[in-house]
Amino acid sequence: MPIIAIEEHWSMPDLTAALHALPHPDESLVFGEMDDNQERLEDLEAGRIAAMNAQGIDVSILALTPPATQSLPPGEALALSRAANDVAAAAVARNPARLRSMSTLPMSSPKDVPAELERAASMGHVGTMVYGRSGDLFLDDPVYDDFFGVASELGQPVFIHPQLPSRAVRDASYRGFDPMTELALATFGWGWHLDAATAALRLILRGTFDRHPDLQIVLGHWGETLLFWLDRADSISRTAGLQRSVSDCVRLNFHITVSGMLNPAHLHHALSVTAVDRLMFATDYPFQRPTKEEICSFLGHFPSETERQQFSSGNAASLFGIGL
Repeated sequence: MPIIAIEEHWSMPDLTAALHALPHPDESLVFGEMDDNQERLEDLEAGRIAAMNAQGIDVSILALTPPATQSLPPGEALALSRAANDVAAAAVARNPARLRSMSTLPMSSPKDVPAELERAASMGHVGTMVYGRSGDLFLDDPVYDDFFGVASELGQPVFIHPQLPSRAVRDASYRGFDPMTELALATFGWGWHLDAATAALRLILRGTFDRHPDLQIVLGHWGETLLFWLDRADSISRTAGLQRSVSDCVRLNFHITVSGMLNPAHLHHALSVTAVDRLMFATDYPFQRPTKEEICSFLGHFPSETERQQFSSGNAASLFGIGL
């Protein structure tokens, strides 16, 4: 059974250096520097293919590791986004049977985003990965509506990845511990996921999917808590004056990936609120590294062979246009 993993991270030294040179570098950069993560992130050649082989993964969809270029000044963000898209496209061209890529966009320069998405799509990128906020601009700000229109027209899925919450949110909710505990609480332990879920919910409440009904969004980590709070979130629909409810948008415009969290309890809940054709596999490499045996064991929790195939590769192949 083929397996497509859709959230497999990479990085490039020029971008890492630019992010560290910012007056207030993103503290989550430390996660890419732990253990051998940096070496793995920068390897788009034999080492990455060997890791895929060990896990039984047939195709990886590359995505630049957070925070990507979104926290950079506009000019630098544009230059490094273009460079990243060129590097990723070249890696795919060298190994087209095993790799695909999502583009990186200069979200801090909204006027440049649609054109770079079009350029990246023309190079073969199969989707794009963004974050919920760029500086003080939320992803649902009207300045990004042209971007979502172009993504919809081009059939480019938009993956909303978690990012470090704003300084104000961190000060209000995630302080009072030692520095690493604060960072863990604000990132992988809690804050990342609420931040991404809020970005997705704001897009719905802004009427994005009323204007762009064919737009497709991907959320990691089992929907970043949104699937587990859908009944309550749905109650905002009428207040916001939506043409379609929150739950309707989630079920028709959102795809959910597991990000290496191979928990059968999450699977059973996801299947109770959305359909199996909305679920996809990912490892969140190199931050999560499930073994081939763990992956096979998890696949055994699907009710049928057809559903296992949909989850492991069929849904991703359809959404991202990947031939197997």
